[in-house]
Amino acid sequence: MTHEESAIKATYFSLIGNALLAIIKGLAGFFGNSYALIADAIESTTDIFSSFLVLFGIKYSNRPADENHPYGHGRAEPLITFLVVGFLITSATIIAYESISNIGTPHNLPKPWTLIILFFIIIWKEISFRLVMKRSEETNSSSLKADAWHHRSDAITSVAAFVGISIALLLGKGYESADDWAALFASGFILYNSYLIFRPALGEIMDEHLYDDLILDIRQVSHKVDGVIDTEKCFIRKAGMKYHVDLHAIVSANISVKEGHDIAHKLKDTLREQIPQLGHVLIHIEPNE
Repeated sequence: MTHEESAIKATYFSLIGNALLAIIKGLAGFFGNSYALIADAIESTTDIFSSFLVLFGIKYSNRPADENHPYGHGRAEPLITFLVVGFLITSATIIAYESISNIGTPHNLPKPWTLIILFFIIIWKEISFRLVMKRSEETNSSSLKADAWHHRSDAITSVAAFVGISIALLLGKGYESADDWAALFASGFILYNSYLIFRPALGEIMDEHLYDDLILDIRQVSHKVDGVIDTEKCFIRKAGMKYHVDLHAIVSANISVKEGHDIAHKLKDTLREQIPQLGHVLIHIEPNE
């Protein structure tokens, strides 16, 4: 299975799971008198749309290079990540607004059975987070990582709802708003997660130096290629699921241009063979002084 196929499969998993959970949470919140669960349902609904965006981003970013896009379409992925963050911020804002409104409004205590629903939701969302995060690490997909954090933030909001409902039920009348305070806390956590998702995607767009481990791997592989004495500058920029590399390789000053050209091609082919996540590899030959 290719990285693209793996990422798409993980996104479909997120889509189906979020759709089912949005329905379950919405019904449980409505009939169980729990705004924290309704807030959870709102987040799951926005997750459905964000998962559609992730799916589009993965498919579009993996289009092959063309005349207008010689480096491919990989930069579409962090742009999609920004949109996903926008959905997270929107859902957090709606939840916070409604929570504050409900805190001062008298309402009934949540139903005890809502805790059972929340318990299974928490388990499922944490499993979903781990599965999708594993796929994001395997495929180097920033938008899939954002989708994984959607699952984790959903699990946290469910934990907050569980605590809020438990407090309301244990302390009884007069503590109905504990459910709403839980939802308000969850909105703050969602905003914090939004920043954690946004920051790496911004670094990807701005070509920040973030890949020391990969540079070390590139240097180690390069030293094994015949004719390469050492490596000098190595710059990496990420686009979608691929890493584009500019590498300066040091060779003997006494060889011909043709020999230097052949070494550069051999080095490029070896790097792409042994480090499959590399995209374009540009080799600059430097003479050994």
